[in-house]
Amino acid sequence: MATKPTNAEWLAQVVEETLEPDLPICDPHHHLWEFKHERVAHRYLLDEILEDLNCGHNIVSTVFIECGSMIKTDGPVPMRMIGETEFVNGIAAMSAGGEYGTARVAAGIVGHADLCLGDDVAPVLAAHIKAGGGRFRGIRHSCTWDPSPDVPNARCEPPEHLYQQENFRQGFAQLAKHNMSFEGWCFHTQIKELTELAQAFPDTTIILDHFGGPLGIGPYAGKRNDDFAQWQTDVTELARCQNVVAKLGGINMELNGFGWHERDRPPGSEELMQATRPYYDHAIEQFGVDRCMFESNFPVDMCSCSYNVLWNSFKHLTADYTAGEKAALYHDTANRVYRLDDPV
Repeated sequence: MATKPTNAEWLAQVVEETLEPDLPICDPHHHLWEFKHERVAHRYLLDEILEDLNCGHNIVSTVFIECGSMIKTDGPVPMRMIGETEFVNGIAAMSAGGEYGTARVAAGIVGHADLCLGDDVAPVLAAHIKAGGGRFRGIRHSCTWDPSPDVPNARCEPPEHLYQQENFRQGFAQLAKHNMSFEGWCFHTQIKELTELAQAFPDTTIILDHFGGPLGIGPYAGKRNDDFAQWQTDVTELARCQNVVAKLGGINMELNGFGWHERDRPPGSEELMQATRPYYDHAIEQFGVDRCMFESNFPVDMCSCSYNVLWNSFKHLTADYTAGEKAALYHDTANRVYRLDDPV
């Protein structure tokens, strides 16, 4: 039976008027799933995401990012991931019809493939393209790994130094041949490895997810100032790679260590931005607005705030930005990188 987010009443304690409601937004990072009982939102399908998209902000399109939903249970193991693309493309087709509103949900789709297959990943990529109905854009193969048992590693159970492995890089080389981008999801301790990957493949667009995963739990708890200084240095070096763009968001997860989910009352948008602003300021300074895009990472970040509050927090940050800078951060960069052709 479908269930509502278990923290809905908690989130409802903070109600805010939507800031700049007419500003067009592409949300380039969200998930869709059901039966994720380990998450705050057990179910997040079309009805649930539409409830968020209709909160007051002008969301014109979204990009789905792989999360292990509806994986096939039979057939060759490398091909089972195609089930997720088929599932999401069905939701995207429902949304594209217009009966559910003007926002195009999952106008772009990013799936998973095991790039460690090397050249043998090519048929998997081709199958994703076929299943995506013209919406498939790229691959995420996460490398989030940490030796501490207190830090959750990626669902795909990557080995240490995944992005440096020869077989992974052989598979990675197939992305450019299929006109695909790559989502780089790593922890802050691994940003240097993503930089080396970007340097080795300058013709492949790489998207840095979630600021490179600043950790604030386990052995990293209470060390934010020291870790932030190293993060700044590593992000500065990564930004020198012109083929890398950055997603700004996804920093309100439990693993980031701000502890919003442990409070009696969730944060408002101003408090949320005040606590996390140094990451946004530095990323925008290094990458520039034309290589940055705000992201929701919903429903994962729902553990800390509502969709309306999250986008309001971004708008506090950009209150003094020019119209062109706002257009890039909220819509145009994502629209260009994911080749969405939004009619804005």
